[in-house]
Amino acid sequence: MTTDSDITLSGPFQATDGKGRTLDVKAIRIFDEGYGIIDVYVDFKDRLEPGAYKDTALLRQLVERLRALGYKGPDFGHGDPGLQESRTIVLEAPEEFTAFAKSRGWKNLAEDFD
Repeated sequence: MTTDSDITLSGPFQATDGKGRTLDVKAIRIFDEGYGIIDVYVDFKDRLEPGAYKDTALLRQLVERLRALGYKGPDFGHGDPGLQESRTIVLEAPEEFTAFAKSRGWKNLAEDFD
């Protein structure tokens, strides 16, 4: 689900999960503003297998896609299990992702209070 407050970091591409299945990614996106830790939403065309957000092979490919777009930094971990959906994986970005997100238009609301 995309809204006017989203920043699309990547359009469609394909990734392969740890079982060798090809998955169609619709988009990688973030909200346009937030406090501190940035959640990265990866939307898929079809329903995912339960627990797909823990698939290290898949997560590695998603981070590599972001690196190809200019992100420089460590790998991501998956976000809170309660945020995961049947067609969306939520990743929790490391602090180093902030510079990349800012270059794409993300605003850190916490800076307003510094």
